[in-house]
Amino acid sequence: MAEKMSNVERAKQFLPFNALRGFYNLVKNKEKIIMEKKDLSSDELEILSYKFVQLKKGKIVKIKYYEQDGYVTFEGMITNIDTIFKTITLVDTLISFDNIIDISADWIKEFSIE
Repeated sequence: MAEKMSNVERAKQFLPFNALRGFYNLVKNKEKIIMEKKDLSSDELEILSYKFVQLKKGKIVKIKYYEQDGYVTFEGMITNIDTIFKTITLVDTLISFDNIIDISADWIKEFSIE
């Protein structure tokens, strides 16, 4: 009489066979589009500065910033603003002021030239 297989042994039969281990991660990394960091114009910097002044700890904001090879948008609560080291922390993500390209929130007043 044949021995009964354990559930673990039976499950192993249905695992996918991956002969090219690591190949799919390599292909996925190649598909990534690398973007250069954009230099902001003086007008864009002035608008960004106007938004920076309005930031307060405990408020929810959406920040678009440069990270490694491209731009990332992150939304979260401001937990720290460090004007000495020029960083802002959203939840537990530390972002340098120099990498920020846009800040948005319902409560942020838009810059207007009068």
